[in-house]
Amino acid sequence: MTLQVRGCVTADALAEEFEVSVRTIYRDVDELSASGVPVVADRGPGGGFQLADGYRTQLTGLTPHEATSLLLAGLPGPAADLGLAGALASAERKVLAALPSGQATRARHLQQRVLLDPLDWYRRVERPRYLSEVAGAVWAQTRLSVGYDGWTTTSTGVIDPFGLVIKAGVWYLVARRKQAIRTFKVSQILECTPLTDTFVVPATFHLAQHWAAELARFEQGLRQGRATIRVAKAALSRIERLGADAVDAVRGAQPDRHGWRTATIPIESIDHAAVELLGFGPWVRVVEPRPLADRVRTLARRVASR
Repeated sequence: MTLQVRGCVTADALAEEFEVSVRTIYRDVDELSASGVPVVADRGPGGGFQLADGYRTQLTGLTPHEATSLLLAGLPGPAADLGLAGALASAERKVLAALPSGQATRARHLQQRVLLDPLDWYRRVERPRYLSEVAGAVWAQTRLSVGYDGWTTTSTGVIDPFGLVIKAGVWYLVARRKQAIRTFKVSQILECTPLTDTFVVPATFHLAQHWAAELARFEQGLRQGRATIRVAKAALSRIERLGADAVDAVRGAQPDRHGWRTATIPIESIDHAAVELLGFGPWVRVVEPRPLADRVRTLARRVASR
């Protein structure tokens, strides 16, 4: 690719760019030639390595959509949601065509042996109504006028869409609204009108870093309570439904001689935790707080009465 873009390049320049020895460059050139890439060596002053006239690797034929789709190469479902299924298939073909035959065979073999399924069990694919419009605005950095159904109320306004996140098969939009960066569930966008106004994403904004910080803030703010529970061995296989923090606490606790483990876990509220813990039947006991134990007992009695 470097030779194709820059023409004739010396071995010394290639060694410096790729941070290897000149001897390695000569070895790599021999490997490329053996795999069918016509590299020509021009000796003497002003000489170097270059590709034979007319040779072009297929890889440079990637369109912008194909190049974008490579970022979703392990996620054919989301790629299709974004309208990139055809581009992804085309990009994969071009990449495979550009590889030497042995590498292409190995790449196809790996492609058939590894599958990434981003959905949790008993979940269905969710393709929000306005995902295409939102994605288009993210690519073009143009504003959107949206109506949004929040937890407590609906609202309308103009937003700057910074980026899309797919978590457990659900699409989220990170966007700026009135100078604040917020998270919107794309399926809860009720109305969406693309605008022609453009915006600039701050140079200090990084989507992955922002998302990780938001997840940590959300989880800490949501689960501010604590409860101490005793968990039987029979419940360990399902304890992940209480969240990663609870799993770590329970599995890190030492079992007593009957196999029960005592651990303190984070909870959202008394009512929420009572319903969650009741689902474990007799294999989880509440030690404290007392109001939580009372609530579980009350709910159990209501279930029995019905």
